[in-house]
Amino acid sequence: MAKDNLKTLAQNKKAFHDYFVEESMEAGIELRGTEVKSLRKAQVNLKDAWCSIVKEELLINGMHISPYEHGNIFNQDPMRVRRLLMHRREIMRLFGLVKQDGYSLIPLSVYLKGSMVKVQIGLCKGKKLYDKRADMAAKSAKRDIDRAMKEKNR
Repeated sequence: MAKDNLKTLAQNKKAFHDYFVEESMEAGIELRGTEVKSLRKAQVNLKDAWCSIVKEELLINGMHISPYEHGNIFNQDPMRVRRLLMHRREIMRLFGLVKQDGYSLIPLSVYLKGSMVKVQIGLCKGKKLYDKRADMAAKSAKRDIDRAMKEKNR
C-alpha cells in the first residue's frame, strides 16, 4: 500500500483548548456489531471522552457512538467503555507517565485508515486559565493580521 487513505470521522477540538498535547499515538479500537456502520456515517462524539488504564488494558470512556438507525436489538450501548488496542509495553509506558507525571490520555480523533478504525490518543497536560486566554489572544491576533494582509493585497 503506497499511501494510506485516511478519512477523519471525528475530532476532539475541546482537547486542544483544554490541554497541551505533548505526544500523540495511534491505537486500534475494539468495536461490536453495528458500531462500525455508525462510525462510517461519522455518528461519533469525542467531546467528553478520556482514556484510562485498568489491568494493563487501555480503555476509552465517554465516547458516544450513536446507535445504527437500521440496526436491531443487537445495537450496543452508545456510551459503553471500549477497549483500545496497543502493544502492552506502550500501554505500560503510558501508565507510568500518567501515574507519576500528571499527564492525561485524551482521544484526539477517530479516523478510518484503509478499512480499519483508528483512534489518535494524546498524552496531554492540562492548561491553566491563563494559558487558555493566551492561546485565544494569539489566535485573535493571527486572525487580525491575516485579515489585514488580505485587505492589503486587494
